[in-house]
Amino acid sequence: MTTFSARRGGALGRELRGAYAFIERNANLIKRYWAWELVWLAYSIVNALSITFIGRASGEITGATIAPEQVNTFILFLLVGTLVWHYLSVVFDLISESIQWERWEGTIEYTFMAPISRLTHLFGQAAFAVLFAVLHTAIILAVVAAFFRIDLTRADFGAMLVVLIAGSTSFIGLGMFAAILPLLSPEKGLQMTNIIKAMVLLVSGVYYPISVLPEWLQPLAYISPATYMLDGIRAALLEGAGIEALWSGRILPLLLTGLLTIPTGLMAFMRAEHYAKATGRLKRNG
Repeated sequence: MTTFSARRGGALGRELRGAYAFIERNANLIKRYWAWELVWLAYSIVNALSITFIGRASGEITGATIAPEQVNTFILFLLVGTLVWHYLSVVFDLISESIQWERWEGTIEYTFMAPISRLTHLFGQAAFAVLFAVLHTAIILAVVAAFFRIDLTRADFGAMLVVLIAGSTSFIGLGMFAAILPLLSPEKGLQMTNIIKAMVLLVSGVYYPISVLPEWLQPLAYISPATYMLDGIRAALLEGAGIEALWSGRILPLLLTGLLTIPTGLMAFMRAEHYAKATGRLKRNG
C-alpha cells in the first residue's frame, strides 16, 4: 500500500511539474512578445474607459436629468460588464489560440510528441490563462478606478470570487472546444474561434440586459455561461447578494456547465488530435 501510494504521489508530482512547465513557457512567450502585450493592454484600458464613459454621459446623450446615484449604477453596470468580459476573453483566447501559438513557434509537433498527458498540457494552458487574465483585468481595474469613483460598500466579494471561479471553469471548457478549430483548420480555425466569442458577447448581456434582445435571440442567452457569470457578479457587487442567494440561479449552472464542458472538451480535443496526426495537419501552417 505504501509503495502504491508513493507511486501515485510521484506520478501526480510529475504531472504537476509538467503543467507548471507550460505555465512557465507561456510566461516566457509573454516576455518575448512584451511589446504586443503592452499594446494590447493599452488598447484594453482605453476600451474599458471609453465604454465606462458612456455611463457618465448618459444624461447628456438622452437629454434627461438623471440622478447621480443612477449614473453611478449605470457606470458600475458597464464597468462590471467590461471587466468580466475582458477576463473571459483573455481566458478563452489563451486556451483556444494555444494551438496556433504552437504553430507560430514551430513547436507543435514537439509538444504533441512529448511524454505528457493531454490533460496535463491543457491544464497548464488553462492555469496560465486564468492567472494572466486576473493580472490583466486587475491592471485595467486599477486604471479605471483612478477615473471613476467606484462605490462597492455593499459588495460581497466572497460571493463574487465564487462566481468568478465557477464561470472560469465553464470558459475553460469552451476554450478546449474552440482549440479544436485551429487544430483541424490551420487556415481558418483561428478566425472561427472569434465568431464563437462574438456570438457569446452578443447574447450574454455584457453591456445591456438580455431583455432588450429580440425574442428569438433571448433563449440563446440562457445557454451562454457568460450570462450567469455576469448576472452573478453584478448581483454580488451591486446588490450585495451572497453565495446562498446566488447558488441555484447562477453558481450551480456555471459549475454544471464546467463539469460538462471540461471532460467533453478534453475528449473531443484528443479525438481531433488523433485525426490531425493521421491526416498530417499538425505540420501545416495557416
